[in-house]
Amino acid sequence: MNFAYLSMGSNIGNRLEHLTHAVQLLNEHPAITVEKVSSVYETEPLGLTEQAKFLNIAVGLETSLEASELLSACQSIENKLGRMRKIRWGPRTVDLDILLYNHDTIQSENLIIPHLRMQERAFVLVPLIEIDSEVKNPVTGTLYRNEPAMQDDGMTLWKKVQNVEEFLQQG
Repeated sequence: MNFAYLSMGSNIGNRLEHLTHAVQLLNEHPAITVEKVSSVYETEPLGLTEQAKFLNIAVGLETSLEASELLSACQSIENKLGRMRKIRWGPRTVDLDILLYNHDTIQSENLIIPHLRMQERAFVLVPLIEIDSEVKNPVTGTLYRNEPAMQDDGMTLWKKVQNVEEFLQQG
């Protein structure tokens, strides 16, 4: 069995509903079990700043899928929930990014793990550290909780979440 961490974000429509639906669809996949969900954080957009604020979460899951198959499952969920890829860093109903997969490093045309620049983004690290304070960068072996981006105050706790079941009931 494999363990992966995902980052999810939404800034179009009912943001919380999109995130909840994405987690539900992951959990309904026969080869995926969502084990952990972080609290929900609201963040300013990055890159293209003329858009609505994002809601962001992190998810920890077990899967029998290979990393490339997990990527396909995530992209299928994005498509099902209306994700349009028109503008880089533009608005989106939902975005699912694989941050870590086991302790692997992967560099392929479609997938890079650990996710590029995750250590620079508080909206990725804060939720990730909430669900696993001991998670390490597979390249450097350092704890992500010690990254400078963890000090960023450009995000706010939007809704505290205790577990997966509570998260799925709120949407």
